[in-house]
Amino acid sequence: MAEQATTAREARLGKTVGPAAPAVSGVVLLLPPGEESSVRRPSPLAPAAVRALGRALARDGRGEGLATHVVHYRCRGWNGAQAQLARDAGWAADEAVRRYGDVPVCLVGVDMGARAALHAGGHSAVNSVLALAPWLPEEDVAAPLEPVKQLAGRRVLIVHGTNDRRTDPELSFRLASRAKKSNRDICRFEVHSDGHGLHQHRAEVLALARDFVLGSLFGRAFSRPVQDALAAPPPLGLRMPLASGFGRPPGR
Repeated sequence: MAEQATTAREARLGKTVGPAAPAVSGVVLLLPPGEESSVRRPSPLAPAAVRALGRALARDGRGEGLATHVVHYRCRGWNGAQAQLARDAGWAADEAVRRYGDVPVCLVGVDMGARAALHAGGHSAVNSVLALAPWLPEEDVAAPLEPVKQLAGRRVLIVHGTNDRRTDPELSFRLASRAKKSNRDICRFEVHSDGHGLHQHRAEVLALARDFVLGSLFGRAFSRPVQDALAAPPPLGLRMPLASGFGRPPGR
């Protein structure tokens, strides 16, 4: 019965975060956290993990035509080979195209939502992926590695706290290293001393996210640290420290 109930539910996009732009020229799809295995309805608290970032992006990008939506999954679990959260992320990209036409899409995910963003990054409408503290499975010689070929041709930024106790930051470094072999436009920032929620350096993480997302969608110039991280060979560009005060105006 639980499986039947899950099948009957459908993914959906939440209403636009912030005031709607008069004309949409870019879309952000926010992918909340999830669980490794569960057919239960998504937690009503999960979207809170992406709302602050969504509001910041909507505010800064509205003048350039940004539409920002939270993706509501069919269920809260990844569920092994079903990869349901990734499938819902792909559906959301299809829905963005249906609503807004041929505009670039950025997938922004947190935790298990970041894993979904990375998996669904190969969608034809997606030009960029932001993965915050991505939940990634432990590497097992008997299991296939997380895919990375779908990220070719996309700009990708991974942000991970060095004190993350939920998902090993070394796993996201290894994934980024494999992806960098076929995609120069990938970088990774380490938030030193921060944990899974990236709360200790929240302002810097938000500023970095805005810099990357709005630069990727609308051609804004990236900040110097992001430019350097994208240009640097591994491992330098994949272990870039997020400086305290990033994004803060000089003198403050």
